[in-house]
Amino acid sequence: MTDSASTDPGSAAAEASSPPTSSATTNEAPSFGWSSYAERINGRFAMVGILVVVAIELCTGSTVIRWLNPG
Repeated sequence: MTDSASTDPGSAAAEASSPPTSSATTNEAPSFGWSSYAERINGRFAMVGILVVVAIELCTGSTVIRWLNPG
């Protein structure tokens, strides 16, 4: 008896081994380099970073520049 996951191309095991054909939010395939997908992800990370900076300033009561100043 053969394993049905290895013979059925539409099975979950066959789909897990192939790269995604599109992202969860768009029809674009994730790729390296200058693409709108990469720019969207970079923008989202930048937004999270700005929120972290604002949170640090609110929690410490001083600016991030003063907080990062080594001297």
